Formats: sequence, C-alpha cells, structure tokens
Amino acid sequence: MLAYVFWHWPVPDIEAPTYQHDLITYHQTLAAHRPSGFHHTRVLQMKQASWLKRNEVTYEDWHLVENSAALDPLNERAVSGPCQEPHRQIARWTQGSAGGLYHLVFGDPDLSVVRFAYRFHKPAGMTYGALYEVLQPLLQEVKGMLWTRQMNLGPGPEFCFQSSEPFVFPDILPSLSIPVKQICFTIDR
Repeated sequence: MLAYVFWHWPVPDIEAPTYQHDLITYHQTLAAHRPSGFHHTRVLQMKQASWLKRNEVTYEDWHLVENSAALDPLNERAVSGPCQEPHRQIARWTQGSAGGLYHLVFGDPDLSVVRFAYRFHKPAGMTYGALYEVLQPLLQEVKGMLWTRQMNLGPGPEFCFQSSEPFVFPDILPSLSIPVKQICFTIDR
C-alpha cells in the first residue's frame, strides 16, 4: 500500500472553519467517486511542520492507494469530473504546498483515529532490517502504522509512525513528536 501525502496551508485571510469545510467537501467527493486502486483519505491538522520550515497550522492529506498504478487514476480524478469544482475551491484558499510518496511498512492503515505522528530518520550505520526489528514491538504496544518515504520523494524525515496513542521511542531513534487533529477520514465502514 502507498500513500500520496500532500501538505498544504491556507492563505492568511481565510478562516480555519471555511478552509476545513471546503477541504472535507473535496475529500468526501473524491471518496464518493473513487478512482481505480484508491482506498481512502485521512486529513490531519498540525500546529507546525518543521520539515517544511513552518511553525503555523499545516494540513496533511494522506491518499491511500493500492500501488503505484493507482497514482495516475487518482491524479486524474482528483481534479476532474465531480471533483473538479471542490478541488478548485480548496485550491483557491491554498497558499502553499508540498507532496511526498510513502509506503506502508507495517500496521493498520484503517486505524479509525490518528492523534500522534512521529517523524524520524534511520540512524547512520543501522540496516533497515535492524530498524524494523527495533520498531516491531510498536505493533504490540501501540496501535499504529509505520510509513517510509519512497524514492526520496518528499521533504523531511524518512519515516513517519502514526498512532492514536502517545508513544516513547527508543533512545536510539530520536523522533519529532507531532500531536495532530484528524479532521476527515473517508473510509467506508
């Protein structure tokens, strides 16, 4: 499973409730007109995103797709047909943005609520196998999901662990802990 992650922030004079309303409308429309290979989206609000050099509110949209073949249909559907006008509306209010591509290493991508995001790098000299062994107990301790950036596409640390509960990372893995507010989750239950 892959996730196209889109960070964005509103123009200064738009109020948060208006921006969020239009953002939710867009994601609900996309979910109602799912392209091939598309699973769901999750929209998180953060008070800052240091990897983007932002200390202001930033939104992070996670678009979960089956594989890389699903990215082209998502890219096309996101801005056309029934999604065209909702996309245009939120784009009008967006001041800046960045994107990235992530792969699910382990965990439940259908986790109902995400409240915490931890971003970190693999320590120099550590293999990916050793890193995953250190992180595997996360599944027993905290419900969450571990994502790794793909092909170096996107800013910031290589890994993101998302969970509904706070977690203390092992000392060998310094991480940036980011409380998030989930404002939209379009999964069908």
